[in-house]
Amino acid sequence: MILIAACAGWTGAGGLKHINFRAKKVGVLSLLTLQSMSTSPTPSPNDLPTSLKWGPLAIVVVWLAVMGGLYLLSAQYLKPKSVAVLPGGVLVIPMARDGHFYATGTVGSKSARFLVDTGASMVTVSEAFAQQAGLVGGTPTVFKTANGDLQGRVLSDVPVSMGPAQVSGVRVGVGLVGGEPDEALLGQSFLNKFEITLADRQMTLKPKAQ
Repeated sequence: MILIAACAGWTGAGGLKHINFRAKKVGVLSLLTLQSMSTSPTPSPNDLPTSLKWGPLAIVVVWLAVMGGLYLLSAQYLKPKSVAVLPGGVLVIPMARDGHFYATGTVGSKSARFLVDTGASMVTVSEAFAQQAGLVGGTPTVFKTANGDLQGRVLSDVPVSMGPAQVSGVRVGVGLVGGEPDEALLGQSFLNKFEITLADRQMTLKPKAQ
């Protein structure tokens, strides 16, 4: 359109020369523009705005903070409540929010966090727990579990306590798999010394008469 308009306004050789000059000038400008576009440097990471450089890191930090908060809330939510001790040595264990019963005590010389399981035949700990508690030796055995047979051993004279209740000569199985290093299963080799009742989301253990 520029060249056509120029042609309409000029006649003669002088006009053609001016048109050719205008055409050359436009062509040079176009070439310079294309060269400028092709040689423009690509922005480096250092040239990016701060918000773009730190955006992904901020997302990761926020995500970690949220997950950490959820973990702490979950741990607090599932934290076992304290065992109440009534006159006569009666123990009352409140049901945890996950529907299980938990208590603290000792197996041998080591502190334990018990999962109370009335369906388990004996107190059971992991091999790592047994090593820390000094529970050595015992009779080799095979434990029947939902996931199959499990090699372990049984000790027959181990002191076990839960709260103020202490029982000596308890059979303890070694071979518990999973869980934290200080966790143990509190089974019937300890619980059979008590009369157990379940009511109102509580487990009550009353010592049997000797």
